[in-house]
Amino acid sequence: FKNYVRKKLEKYVVKYLQAHPEIKLICVAGSVGKTSTKTAIATVLSQQYRVRMHSGNHNTEMSVPLAILGIEYPQNIQSPFAWLSVFKLARQRIKQPSEVDVIVQELGTDKPGDIPAFGSYLKPDIGVITAVTQEHMEYFGTIDAVAAEELSLGNFSQVVILNRDDIDGHFAQSLQNPNISTYGTSGAAEYSFADENFTLEEGHMGYFVTPEFQNTLRATLRVVGEHNVRPIVGAVAVAIRFSMDGVAIIRGVEAIRPVHGRMNLLRGANGSTIIDDTYNSSPAAAQMALQTLLNLPAPQRIAVLGSMNELGDSSAAEHEQLGRMCTPEGIDLVVTIGEDAARYLAPAAQANGCMVKSFSDAISAGSYVHQHIEQGSVVLAKGSEGGIFVEEAVKILLRNIDDNSQLVRQSPAWLEAKSQFFSRF
Repeated sequence: FKNYVRKKLEKYVVKYLQAHPEIKLICVAGSVGKTSTKTAIATVLSQQYRVRMHSGNHNTEMSVPLAILGIEYPQNIQSPFAWLSVFKLARQRIKQPSEVDVIVQELGTDKPGDIPAFGSYLKPDIGVITAVTQEHMEYFGTIDAVAAEELSLGNFSQVVILNRDDIDGHFAQSLQNPNISTYGTSGAAEYSFADENFTLEEGHMGYFVTPEFQNTLRATLRVVGEHNVRPIVGAVAVAIRFSMDGVAIIRGVEAIRPVHGRMNLLRGANGSTIIDDTYNSSPAAAQMALQTLLNLPAPQRIAVLGSMNELGDSSAAEHEQLGRMCTPEGIDLVVTIGEDAARYLAPAAQANGCMVKSFSDAISAGSYVHQHIEQGSVVLAKGSEGGIFVEEAVKILLRNIDDNSQLVRQSPAWLEAKSQFFSRF
């Protein structure tokens, strides 16, 4: 039944795009940074075009066709009648005049072959690949397998735009598409950002370096961390491909704000600033977030680091590496949540001389940090989803309860699931 529905939806997408050849399709893949990049692209393009982008994590084989068609995922996926209603809506979308000019779609993978499968029915005008780092290693096994998976998007896209900083150059050799552009924050990329100044209050101030506009696109990017500047540079590269003028591009990039749970700045207790990066965690993302914390001027820096899931046999080495980044000169307090972080990350940080405290659950960790926050402190909160839920530690640290709405996984269903999870402690 599931395969029947999936194939039916894929056929509707093909018919929809054939019926509306004026619609441009942009697909985004990569180990990390997909949602931030997708959102940045949509925000910039929306200054000049009608854009469809599903704000959630709608990136699997069943949900991608629905997101492209602009149809909500049915609540009762086991009901044939629910899917009959979806099919009816899909047929209507095909016949109706197009409501959008551009569709920006994220493509995710859990195992080898997931992204190439999208190529059986999608032919994106632009494929954007954000990073090749360790992910789902229990299934991929090697970083080369991850690279082959993520870069496969480039082989069924008309144009591919690569993050030059987070994709090792030798991986690009697997691309058969000659139409390649690169973006990043280093001078090695065709499209980059020259960062002239940064403050927590304002963000990154500087200008974009592009072949088309040279150094004339000046902007203030209201994000935190170099790795969060890169998605915006990628959005600029896409916007230039769409022949957007400089004024519209700058208006778009200055409208970009962090996605909830992804390096989002929140007001914390005792005048502190919380960097909420709790949506998920992987070695590359955690290292970049931690480096951002180390670079920030603050009277006290606290790192709340949850275990990183889905690392397979590399879990010990990756947690240890993150722990080794923690030094007493850079971080005043390291708090870990979860078994692997306590077993591998905490001892590495302690060996460097850091003050470290480990907890099994996020609520206990948040209560502990709340007792130790000093005036003006900066707190980084980073962790994976399943069984870690660092956002619940952040909830305890917030200055204003209204900011709970900015935290991830706060729907009634998630809160019920987490209530049951935390009742075990």
